[in-house]
Amino acid sequence: MSSVTPENARSMTGQGHASLQTDLGTFVVEVRTVNNRGFKCVLRSSDALSAFDSRIESLVRKLIHRGSVNLSVTWKRPSSETLPLIDQQVLGAYFEQLQKAKASFAGDGATIDLAQLAMLPGVVVPRSQDRADTAEVWQGLEQVIRDAVDSLDQMRAQEGAHMARSLRADCDLIRAHVDQIAELGPRSVDTYQKRLETKIQRVLAQHDIEVPMIDLLREVQIYADRVDYSEEITRLGSHLQLFLQTLSGNASGSNQAAGGGEAAGDPEPSGRKLEFIVQEMLRETNTIGSKASQTEISGHVVEIKCAIERMRELVQNLE
Repeated sequence: MSSVTPENARSMTGQGHASLQTDLGTFVVEVRTVNNRGFKCVLRSSDALSAFDSRIESLVRKLIHRGSVNLSVTWKRPSSETLPLIDQQVLGAYFEQLQKAKASFAGDGATIDLAQLAMLPGVVVPRSQDRADTAEVWQGLEQVIRDAVDSLDQMRAQEGAHMARSLRADCDLIRAHVDQIAELGPRSVDTYQKRLETKIQRVLAQHDIEVPMIDLLREVQIYADRVDYSEEITRLGSHLQLFLQTLSGNASGSNQAAGGGEAAGDPEPSGRKLEFIVQEMLRETNTIGSKASQTEISGHVVEIKCAIERMRELVQNLE
């Protein structure tokens, strides 16, 4: 059962960080994720990148399929680009007017202070932000986002591997209890038949009555049909196998290289499917428990339910 290697288990909880320095400046991305039934993205970006918000969220949605994502994106431009500009034409106009005023009123001894001129309205203007929507900016931004998500995925994959080992151990435990239940089933019918024969023979002996053996066998068969859980055991075994196949990404219908993800080979999210499989496993187990007539079988059913509950809590945090 545990021969299936879990390569597709990835936790929804993790964090990643990446930075990229280019001629345009430094891009920094921090991403944190926690479990969520669907996809939710909370984006915080600097004002210079606000035009890219929709493209950023669209990219993150392709890279992270499920969970609540908190993404922080900043862009620090080179210091030469963050400085304001001096409008040479405005400064020249001020200077020309002051030169004329100097010649008319102050004479040759007066001086003109450029620092004071720079404080006049319109001389110093903020640098234009029009470069924030260029293809070069998006290229750097996309790269650093992908690097941050790669860092996140490394942490989520490590956590997912620990969770997968626990899940496989519980699957093995369930299989062992199911095998024990399968062995106890025929014994339950035999025990019932012997107990029924003893009671009937005692009553018949007291009243000197004879009952055809066919009637006794019919009653035993009715009981056997009522407590027969062989179909439930078969389906539970199938669910266990499908669970492990899905966990490793080998379940039928998995299309990792079929273009369904961001790139070929990107592991397909399995958490939601695993949740459904666990629900079906619990359904079959409950049916077995309702049919069981032996205390020993009921004990195995309780152990199976405990294992399924542990699995249910874990798969809720798988992507």
